[in-house]
Amino acid sequence: ATDAEMVAGMFFGAGSLLLAAGLLALRLWMRGQLVRRSRALQGLSSLGELGRLSVLRRPGRSLAVVGMMAGGVFLVTAVNAFRMSADADPRQRDTGTGGFALIGESSLPIYENLTSKQGEEAFGLDAQLMAGVKVVPFRLREGDDASCLNLNRAQQPQLSGVDPKLLAERGAFRFAAGKETGWKALETPAGSEAAIPAIADQATAMWGLGKGVGDTLDFVDESGRTFQVKIVGLLAGSILQGKIIISEQAFLRCYPNAAGYRFFLLDAPEGKTEAVSAHLTRQLETRGLALESAERRLATFQSVQNTYIGIFTVLGGLGVLLGTVGLGVLVARHVLERRGELALMQALGFLGGALRRMILAEHAWLLIAGLALGWVAALAAVWPNLQQGSGSLPLGTLALLWGGALLLGLLVCAVAVRAALRDRLLEALRRE
Repeated sequence: ATDAEMVAGMFFGAGSLLLAAGLLALRLWMRGQLVRRSRALQGLSSLGELGRLSVLRRPGRSLAVVGMMAGGVFLVTAVNAFRMSADADPRQRDTGTGGFALIGESSLPIYENLTSKQGEEAFGLDAQLMAGVKVVPFRLREGDDASCLNLNRAQQPQLSGVDPKLLAERGAFRFAAGKETGWKALETPAGSEAAIPAIADQATAMWGLGKGVGDTLDFVDESGRTFQVKIVGLLAGSILQGKIIISEQAFLRCYPNAAGYRFFLLDAPEGKTEAVSAHLTRQLETRGLALESAERRLATFQSVQNTYIGIFTVLGGLGVLLGTVGLGVLVARHVLERRGELALMQALGFLGGALRRMILAEHAWLLIAGLALGWVAALAAVWPNLQQGSGSLPLGTLALLWGGALLLGLLVCAVAVRAALRDRLLEALRRE
């Protein structure tokens, strides 16, 4: 695991421990309040204070509701911090697109440089349209798809070779690990017997392969000999998912008979992207070239990851919903158990509306405590991820969730109170 991943893991664990510590602190506070009240024997200054004291008498039930609410909010908030969002300007080099306009792959190898005179003549390219277009070609060795589009663990990922200088001089892509050396880390001496350095997308390494920086992968060269590739860098949320990238020089040492290039990243002037894509696809139809917008490819990868996050969001939302329903059940049970007490208060002159407000207020703080505790613990868990910029909190969605949970909780409490006090309380007092 990378240092960043270790820090994120520690913070996530710290957030979980903070959640547990918060519940324990709340339990001790409840016990302390009861002991202090019983020793002081002092009067109560308001109905709200009386209501809070009533909740403190059964801390187990109260903590169960707070814990359910806090756990749901923690899960929803923490998971959504890893939601991928589109870059503000996909043409910036330090983004998931690397600043490239197009990404493509061909069925058959292409030997010619598409931006050279030879390439123009070989494929009948329009020199005027191709002006300003630059291509970064990759050699490919077929393998399993290790991107997030493949639900299975890749056994032999696709290996690709590129001239690292072409990417280094552009400052292409944002590194999640190994940014100190960047693409220059792929450059190795020709006679080196050590493991070949490689760079991969973070999602590919972590989820598709179960690897991190410093881990190695075994490949077989043309002679049938096994060689190792060592991951030295990880890209943050890039269009290069599914590929293990080494230098072209190292690639040709292992596969000297590899023919041409089959994967391409293209720079194209803004406003000409669609025209360039259509022109190259048409002219290189015999090679099976398929081009796609780099921004669209990145959005496809992000949508898959966000789908998984959405599933956990639903699970967390169910936790919040169960906590809210549990709060309503708790309110109803408290009221039913205290009907005699409430009837006596009504006989002493307290109005029914005042009693309902008291019960609602005494349980509202449980709702607020659960939401606040879950939010604080989640913020502690995801703080490193937010600092690194590899995710962003959808504040609008979360604000709606928190506000909805608060309103729903208050509504459930109000309904439970009204239902429990539906019968005449004085009748209960007469029966006692």
